[in-house]
Amino acid sequence: MIERRPFNSLGHADHGWLNARHHFSFAGYHDPKRMGWGALRVWNDDTIAPQTGFPPHSHADMEIITYVRQGAITHRDNLGNEGRTEAGDVQVMSAGNGITHSEYNRESGTTQIFQIWILPDTHDQPPSWGARPFPAGERSGRFVTLASGFREDSDALPLRAKARVLGATVGAGMTVEYTLAQGRHAYLVAAKGTVELNGVRLEARDGAAIRHESVLRLTALEDAELVLVDSAA
Repeated sequence: MIERRPFNSLGHADHGWLNARHHFSFAGYHDPKRMGWGALRVWNDDTIAPQTGFPPHSHADMEIITYVRQGAITHRDNLGNEGRTEAGDVQVMSAGNGITHSEYNRESGTTQIFQIWILPDTHDQPPSWGARPFPAGERSGRFVTLASGFREDSDALPLRAKARVLGATVGAGMTVEYTLAQGRHAYLVAAKGTVELNGVRLEARDGAAIRHESVLRLTALEDAELVLVDSAA
């Protein structure tokens, strides 16, 4: 089963400094049919104006992954962590039993991010934050695990959930495959490019909610950048 969610059907909020699309119910956007997908709770497609951003605010009991599509995002939190994450790179904040942070676009141009929230398997843990680069060349023609709650994914940023966030860059005409274990849920977005997923055409920034598909076969109809979340039901 693959449910295509066209970009124009997503929830929308334009705050001037922030232009956001919501794949799932979030803030002022509520759709009872889009409350999450497995352990995936939030997927926001955010465009942030230069020299603006999210002022300090708090979270708890959530794994928050930021995938930077364009520009860069600067993170600061009450643990003393501070870092700048550039396009193509990833940061993970495990909110644990509580963390206060800010996220700003300190760049001269627009920043675009995917912000992905996954429900943790454990609670009342100390919060943490980390980031690392994932060069596009290293995920050319294949999925690379960016963040994971599985011990064997030692090169990925850690998650406190049995989930994976994966990325791939695929040249026009190329095909990549991903095996989805029985009972798992997957959600796919092409950050750029048009792709065909098991016969379903997806335009850039469309969402695809997937289950009961043992193999995901993706063919790029043009150069594409893919982000995939594989989570428990």
